Amino acid sequence: MIQVRELVARAGAFEILKGIDLDIVPGEFVALLGPNGAGKTTLIKHFNGLRVPSAGSVVVDGMDTRRVKTSRLARSVGFLFQNPDHQIISNRVDDEIAFGLKQTGIPEAERGERVREAAATLGLAELLDADPFTLSRAFRQRVALASVLALRPKVLVLDEPTSSQDERGSTMIMEVARELNAGGTTVILVSHDMELVARYARRALVLVDGRLVADRSVHALFRDTQLLNAAGLSMPGAYRLAAALGIEPESGRQFLASTVVEAVRKRLSEARACA
Repeated sequence: MIQVRELVARAGAFEILKGIDLDIVPGEFVALLGPNGAGKTTLIKHFNGLRVPSAGSVVVDGMDTRRVKTSRLARSVGFLFQNPDHQIISNRVDDEIAFGLKQTGIPEAERGERVREAAATLGLAELLDADPFTLSRAFRQRVALASVLALRPKVLVLDEPTSSQDERGSTMIMEVARELNAGGTTVILVSHDMELVARYARRALVLVDGRLVADRSVHALFRDTQLLNAAGLSMPGAYRLAAALGIEPESGRQFLASTVVEAVRKRLSEARACA
């Protein structure tokens, strides 16, 4: 779905990205991690043509991003900015959700259906005639995401999607992402919330100082204390507790606090059986 080869991004003489190579296949749920200034946002902007390579190449859904308009890439890659005010341009929620559909030539009847569907998914059905800028930032972020979902992209890029949400809103957004991923949508999550990463992502890409320093499963990442420290990342609570108890996470399985509790119960049961 996404192929990056020897990608270099420059701002004047400064190199932001320094020779990135990676592949993301259809249907993955990938977390892009690293400290502030590592180049994460710069990298994901190459996925929908907001930036083009200074050197190297980025191919998305078979399209070389240097040769395709951003409007064409938007049909394949949906992008949710961290700040929704960088994305919203309409003075009605329904018009905002429909904006991308109009630009890509979706017929009017289908536009209405998609707008209603996306609004309902994100709890906006009663706000379609509202001015987005009268809503809270949390709801503006949902409006921005609804406009992306209405396009039904093959790739969904989420840049700190829960930064302005309460627990209920965060869960809503991430469960929507999980359901889309289960249906085949490729999801790329940029986040500093390691609990969120542990709960939803399966693969982790770690950037430090513009270089890709790790590409591994989320399980493997959170068991590597040295790498976490080098990248300024924290270990989720479930992994800290498991390490303290000597419990090994099962590969490929969602590993949360409930998983640790289950493992402890299993050990106690085995101990009682042996007693």
